[in-house]
Amino acid sequence: MKKIRIVLAQINPTVGDLPGNVKKIISCMKRAREARADIIAFPELAVTGYPPEDLLLSPDFIEDNMDALEKIVQASKGITAFVGFVDRADGICNAAAVLSNGSCADVYHKMHLPNYGVFDEYRYFRPGRRYPVYHLGNVVVGVNICEDIWHEDTPSRIQAAAGADVIININASPYHMGKAVFREKLVRARSRESGAAMVYVNMVGGQDELVFDGGSFVVDAEGNLLVKGNQFREELITVDLAISGDRETAAVARSRPLKSLRGKGTGIEKINLAAPARGKKPGYRNRKYRMLSEHEEVYEALVLGAGDYVRKNGFRGVVIGMSGGIDSALVATIAVDALGKDNVHGLFMPSMYTSKESREDTFGHAGNLGIKVTAIPIGPLFRSYLKLLAKHFAGLPPDITEENLQARIRGNLLMAFSNKFRWLVLTTGNKSEMSVGYATLYGDMAGGFAVIKDVPKTLVYKLCEWRNRKAGRELIPARVLWKEPTAELKPDQRDTDTLPPYQVLDPILKAYVEEDRSFEEILNMGCDAECAKRVIAMIDHSEYKRRQAPPGIKITPRAFGKDRRFPITNRYKSF
Repeated sequence: MKKIRIVLAQINPTVGDLPGNVKKIISCMKRAREARADIIAFPELAVTGYPPEDLLLSPDFIEDNMDALEKIVQASKGITAFVGFVDRADGICNAAAVLSNGSCADVYHKMHLPNYGVFDEYRYFRPGRRYPVYHLGNVVVGVNICEDIWHEDTPSRIQAAAGADVIININASPYHMGKAVFREKLVRARSRESGAAMVYVNMVGGQDELVFDGGSFVVDAEGNLLVKGNQFREELITVDLAISGDRETAAVARSRPLKSLRGKGTGIEKINLAAPARGKKPGYRNRKYRMLSEHEEVYEALVLGAGDYVRKNGFRGVVIGMSGGIDSALVATIAVDALGKDNVHGLFMPSMYTSKESREDTFGHAGNLGIKVTAIPIGPLFRSYLKLLAKHFAGLPPDITEENLQARIRGNLLMAFSNKFRWLVLTTGNKSEMSVGYATLYGDMAGGFAVIKDVPKTLVYKLCEWRNRKAGRELIPARVLWKEPTAELKPDQRDTDTLPPYQVLDPILKAYVEEDRSFEEILNMGCDAECAKRVIAMIDHSEYKRRQAPPGIKITPRAFGKDRRFPITNRYKSF
């Protein structure tokens, strides 16, 4: 029986913070040594943070990343470490440094470069062409990187066929709903196909629009789950692997001819690393893994994404325009959970159309959260605008112009507080509104970060209900959850004056935006033809607005921005 102790370093690096990332990596290596681990594995591009985007076009950044790796190499005595970094070799490569007892024994280059959705790796990297396996005493280990494991004809199968008992796959795999379950299912299948145990280590943390959810895990050669890390938090996860030398699945996998090698690489290399230390190892205890519900998982992603965006960009706090509606209620609650109540500030900016109930709900909710809300009525400013414009608008009836003036006054006030106090403005628009352009450019869209930009309105309600259940009380006032949505920019206004009910709208948006369904397919879902036409036209005509919206957290498979890129000038119609 072969045995090896592996630590999965589920860490939260910051893009471009090379000294901070190095310090974090070295600290984890020290803790792994103290646990007498044989191997510690870090996420993809742990040295640079992921994704570094066009920082990769800077020669200085690449050189500094190489210097940072050298500091980690020097600290690797007494352990084997797999560390993600950017290698410089006839161009640059997304790479894993294989460090062994104080030296860099080898470098693996990622072979499958994703170039879809949020990924743009062909812009920067060249693919690898080697299939190395590493001998640590009597245990053979292979390493590959993220996308390498998502293809059926993977380096994992080739490395296992070359004798690897364990495959370590290092990742920066962004979150969206349901992805964690899919990842685990995929890796279980790969382990059974290859006959090798699989170690899947994932990054955690927020980076602009992306959230990395961690959830690292290990499965044995039969695909059985051995250990799993929690989502949305940094952890060191330890596992003692006991590897049988006569597994039938491994024998079958290793007997397959290596057809995958043809024309794809230079072949297999076997590299000897420092043998694991012998002797009894100390016991260890991993943090207990807790399965999250669907709504808790989304909520935790939003909390982590919002908190990291604020912290990593150096803001002192956040300011939110609070209206008494459900969207601002959810954003304020997430902000308090992410940053603490002392770092969250509210502005209530009523107009002549603001109801008494909106005031009560705003201040009631703020009291529940323990945050201060400043009230600044916008009536005097609005009247000043109307007076200034009166001669220019003479003879024209009031319309959306006057409605949008109110939203833009509020945007100006929020930005004034942002500038004066260095508070980041969190906007409160949801995906349903952003999809159809039901938002005011330079008004309620004005701000620095859009926390719920990728959250459909129907999900906003479910998240609020979940958060109240977690609190065991009406943290968000009950009336906020059942009253009819309204922008309160004119008398008796309701969202349904402009939009279909959200229960009708959101399925159309999901089909058209996230699933690329055709018009006929949408009709086959039971949608009314005229309603579907109107919604699709609104989506297509609002691209210019979305391009000017602040970044927001991705929680669906297809978010606006990097995921979905449509031309602003576009006359194509699908109906």
